[in-house]
Amino acid sequence: MNIWMVRAGEGGRLAEKFAEGYVAVGWSEFGDMSAVTDKEEIARLHDAVYPLMKRGAVPNSVAMFHRFRSVLAEGDHVITYDTPRREYLLGTITGDYTYRPGVVGDYAHVRSVDWFGRVSRDKLSLVARNALGFMLTLFSVTAEVWEELLAAMNEAPGAVAPREDVEVDSASLDEIKQDIIGRSHEFIKDKILTLDPDKMEELTAAILRAMGYRARVSPKGPDRGVDVYASRDGLGLETPRIKAEVKHRVRTPISAPDIRSFIGGLREGDRGIYVSTGGFTREARYEADRSKIPVTLVDLDELANLLVTFYESFDLDGRALIPLVRVYWVAE
Repeated sequence: MNIWMVRAGEGGRLAEKFAEGYVAVGWSEFGDMSAVTDKEEIARLHDAVYPLMKRGAVPNSVAMFHRFRSVLAEGDHVITYDTPRREYLLGTITGDYTYRPGVVGDYAHVRSVDWFGRVSRDKLSLVARNALGFMLTLFSVTAEVWEELLAAMNEAPGAVAPREDVEVDSASLDEIKQDIIGRSHEFIKDKILTLDPDKMEELTAAILRAMGYRARVSPKGPDRGVDVYASRDGLGLETPRIKAEVKHRVRTPISAPDIRSFIGGLREGDRGIYVSTGGFTREARYEADRSKIPVTLVDLDELANLLVTFYESFDLDGRALIPLVRVYWVAE
């Protein structure tokens, strides 16, 4: 027996329809999928019906519809969220997949449900609220969260969690925050890796501009190991003159000879930056540390950190390379 969360549309707009005894999903352009159960067949149909969808979003879209169509089963427990009432509905799936246009708004792919309870979100621990807070259309829920929902459903009206639970939640809140920051960092690194080498040089220049320098990418051709030039005046007449080499070779760390060659092209008043998405060998870091001219090595992690730190000062060209949005968090 599995436990599933099925969202009732954007902002819970279909919660009242769900409460009549259903869960449902969109993908209405598919039409009747009663005869289609195989994930590969769903993927082929998805490509034909949604050819303009971003390629990175396709696997998740196919996986969610396949789960609803072929993995959810009679007897599985199911949860949905009534956003206006801030309540979770708890139920059991009572039927197989059916195609029923017009029954649940514009969601035509339907399963029948026996709803047997409601739980206020305010009764749940922070850990449970976080676990149920994903905005995916459909995802699995742990047995621990389900047990907490059942316990909260059976509590006396108005029951309040004891003070020690609040203190535990405070620790959990910080843990959740750090988890979200960590995931965001990895997603940003994933996005950086999609850039081609030319765009990576432009990203390096954008970061330097955001730091207050005037930076430009070197013209293509022999560059003596310098891909980006930067200085305060933009002409290199003022020190420091920053010279950056950018290597976009994933899983290929930069070696000591590469660093020695780069340092050999630097002069008094220069500062060197070596950007490598493939990282650096220990020997390469040693060469940078012992250089008489300051050289900073920037790997993928540090590049993502710099991107986030200075993103608010990015110009439009820089933001177009890696579009990010601000996320707010509750202050202590």
